[in-house]
Amino acid sequence: MSSERVPVELSKGVNGLEKIILRETRGSSAEVYLYGGHVTSWKNEHGEELLFVSSKALFKPPKAIRGGIPICFPQFSNHGPLEQHGFARNKLWSIDTDPPAFPTNSSSKAYIDLILKPSEEDMKIWPHSYEFRLRVALGPGGDLMLTSRIRNTNTDGKPFTFTFAYHTYFSVSDISEVRVEGLETLDYLDNLLNKQRFTEQGDAITFEAEVDKIYLSTPTKIAILDHEKKRTLVLRKDGLPDAVVWNPWDKKAKAMADFGDDEYKHMLCVEAAAIEKPITLKPGEEWRGRQELSAVPSSYCSGQLDPRRVLQGS
Repeated sequence: MSSERVPVELSKGVNGLEKIILRETRGSSAEVYLYGGHVTSWKNEHGEELLFVSSKALFKPPKAIRGGIPICFPQFSNHGPLEQHGFARNKLWSIDTDPPAFPTNSSSKAYIDLILKPSEEDMKIWPHSYEFRLRVALGPGGDLMLTSRIRNTNTDGKPFTFTFAYHTYFSVSDISEVRVEGLETLDYLDNLLNKQRFTEQGDAITFEAEVDKIYLSTPTKIAILDHEKKRTLVLRKDGLPDAVVWNPWDKKAKAMADFGDDEYKHMLCVEAAAIEKPITLKPGEEWRGRQELSAVPSSYCSGQLDPRRVLQGS
């Protein structure tokens, strides 16, 4: 067999749902389901999975896939009248064969453009016309990039408003060994305490109980340090001022039918989002929100990871 890797391959996934496999020449890969425009896998060049998908995830529309990177649009969580997290993650997207020009600094051929437009049914729930374009790309170093472009195509002159999140589930060795850096001293809304506003006190975020917080006005870069795997996952974002940190812990995990009882120990959601200040688009206007994920080996100094280099590096 030739060693030439096909950068983009259309394939059948779980339950016959269509998926796209992206491969980079050095060996990293990603998988995207047309159902939900949903990234379900991101592996480094050693074939190690960097995203978490529950072993009990149902790949059965209209249920959202539990894990990977669900897209929350046009509503995050219950912050509005629609169903939890809106409807983009429950819809069948199409491959966009003619996307508008896309400035890119990467030579990678491993990318796919998807598009979502509202059906008549959707218009009954959310009466707005839009085009949601999503590009999923793998960079030469194995970085995973998601770029969303949402355009208001209403012909009645009406603006619309939405909230948004890339609800990324990261795979971690052990939640109690993980720390998140880059959110210290920031204000957050605590979803477990009726969205009350607090200020983060710790010098890094560590986990010993359920957490569900929306950090506000966050930096463009957040790091997840996985002590056991000697790995740091770095999230860079653009156009997404907020960051959600979520782990359901044991009681909530047991209550979720599509989530294993102990799986909370091996996942952490850190989500690039726009929630506190909803985005409003007039007809013809376009919004763009991007996240880039990379995994780097962590260095040690005195038994601790050295995150400063990661956060201050490029």
